[in-house]
Amino acid sequence: MRKGVGARILIADDHPIFRDGLRTLLEAEPGFEVVGEASDGEEAVRLARQLKPDLVLLDLAMPRYTGREALKGLAGLPSMHTIVLTAAIDNEQLVDALQLGARGVVLKESTTQVLLKSIRSVMAGQYWVGRDSVASVVQALKDLAPSHPGDTRRKNFGLTPRELEIVAAIVAGYTNKDMAEKFALSEQTVKHHLTSIFDKLGVSNRLELALFATNHRLVPLD
Repeated sequence: MRKGVGARILIADDHPIFRDGLRTLLEAEPGFEVVGEASDGEEAVRLARQLKPDLVLLDLAMPRYTGREALKGLAGLPSMHTIVLTAAIDNEQLVDALQLGARGVVLKESTTQVLLKSIRSVMAGQYWVGRDSVASVVQALKDLAPSHPGDTRRKNFGLTPRELEIVAAIVAGYTNKDMAEKFALSEQTVKHHLTSIFDKLGVSNRLELALFATNHRLVPLD
């Protein structure tokens, strides 16, 4: 998030003490405003629709609607992002949360600095997956993807052969510099290819691209 840009935040957690502490922490940070609190998933969805916050901090384990059900209810609300808060999460749950629309996942044991950094990153249009890199999230997707050994047909969504190579490199965890060296291109040319790929696939960053590519089998998963 750029300096000076505020964030209106909705806190959704079923523990009042945790919500109080989180509100105090966030409102001490310039530019952050807590506009509401929800104690269960159903209330979180209702208040999000009513208050239209910029960001929802959503506990995964809540009564009435679970965090997962709330994510489904929050999907499609314009100009609003969600960060999942959780005591523990495995790769399958992490991927599921991202596929349901979460923009970030933060463990409750994380430091204040990590939480604030995650909020700023998500508000800047990025994903936040804590200690997990794009490569590890993609590996989790590969592990969970159904195997179709006899099916070699893949849609290319209008991507050129070079762009498909770039997509494969992103999934493999290459940086722009790595790709420039691998394909004997300038880094600026790599950036141009990425812009074209993002536009064609309707994604906005490398993690979205990796998720899309793996879900749609744009590249081999083995």
